Amino acid sequence: MSVKNINDRIPSYKKVFASGEIQEIYQSLVGIIQGLRTEFNKNYKGQFSVANILHGYIDFTYFYLQNDFLKKRKLKLAIVLNHQEARFELWLLGQTKDVQINFWRKLQGVSWVNENLMPEWSIFEIVMLANPDFDNTMVLSDSIQSKFNTLSEEIFEVLKKYE
Repeated sequence: MSVKNINDRIPSYKKVFASGEIQEIYQSLVGIIQGLRTEFNKNYKGQFSVANILHGYIDFTYFYLQNDFLKKRKLKLAIVLNHQEARFELWLLGQTKDVQINFWRKLQGVSWVNENLMPEWSIFEIVMLANPDFDNTMVLSDSIQSKFNTLSEEIFEVLKKYE
């Protein structure tokens, strides 16, 4: 199987961008994430510090949250828009790869943890909303916050149990 070089793939790349639809949808999705981040910052003030939006790659756009409990363990929770799957996920991140590996090993047996393969960027990834309604941002925000409340409580219980 031969791999095409970049120059051979440029016409396809240009074709995808020609209509402007990819750029328009991407900007709309990033705007939704920015709105979510603002809501989280407002609604979780005093409970979590909320980082700025991280994007620049077309695969994931996210922001992370951290509190004293997570900070002491060098962990963060991230609200992630997985662009390829067009869904929202909650990731547990480690400050470094070593921290991630340590917690991935420590949490073996937890339902969210894939025992056979650690994700590339996180300790584990939980699907929060598999089929979000991007046209109704109020319902979307409420759904994500509700899911975050439930999942974050469960994650904190598990982390305390596995210390």
